[in-house]
Amino acid sequence: MRKKQTPCGFHYIKINNLSVTLDAQNILSDVNMHIHCGTFAAVIGRNGAGKSTLLRAILGEIPHGGTIEFKNTENGRMQNLSIGYVPQSINIDRTTPMDVYDLIASFRYRMPICFRRRSLEKEIQNALAEFDAENLIDKEIGKLSGGELQRVLLSMAVMDEPHLLLLDEPVSGIDKNGMDLFYEKMKGLVKHHDMAAIIISHDLDYVAQYADEVILLDKTVLADGSPRAVYESEPFRQMFGGSYDYGATAMRAIPLGKAR
Repeated sequence: MRKKQTPCGFHYIKINNLSVTLDAQNILSDVNMHIHCGTFAAVIGRNGAGKSTLLRAILGEIPHGGTIEFKNTENGRMQNLSIGYVPQSINIDRTTPMDVYDLIASFRYRMPICFRRRSLEKEIQNALAEFDAENLIDKEIGKLSGGELQRVLLSMAVMDEPHLLLLDEPVSGIDKNGMDLFYEKMKGLVKHHDMAAIIISHDLDYVAQYADEVILLDKTVLADGSPRAVYESEPFRQMFGGSYDYGATAMRAIPLGKAR
């Protein structure tokens, strides 16, 4: 990873009047967002709200209406932002003899995996260390736990030093220690590197504690702003059936499962 620096505030993603229609079904309508570097933004909402579709539109994987602008003004020049992405799940053949080094080397560098380069191994190990996963470099992919695989995918996503990191429920199924590690790491990456992150999450407690900005989505943006502003909004109360107690460690009147 690059050395620590203060986010400049000039890299941003701006979404204007975004709409997505798939199979004659309106998935998203009139979505507007503006997120600068140095921001850890969380998208929350019920199942079927269009959260994953939003990320797919940003990635250019599906057709959409409206505009998505990636801007990076440096020395008066406009440049395209680089994007990292961690999907909700990934299909991996558990019988493959490939280890973590082989996976990253072949995917990121398109290099033969029949031999190792010491410099490349060091680079991969440093990237894995960002998520305390350096000890996994020689472990076979098929033997990774769900949490270990997610840490490897996160390491791969930040290796290119993206200006924008998209995370689609990247810690589902991970225990509390893993969750704490993930959110601490992400907060540090956003704070100390010139990047922004957008995470889809149902972990409302973690979002309240770590997110700089929250977007409540249900086919369109119902509320956005600071976690407190969104969690105290009427659309939030209507969606989740209660309000958030910032003095407690759990949701009040809101089963966490309803946030998914």
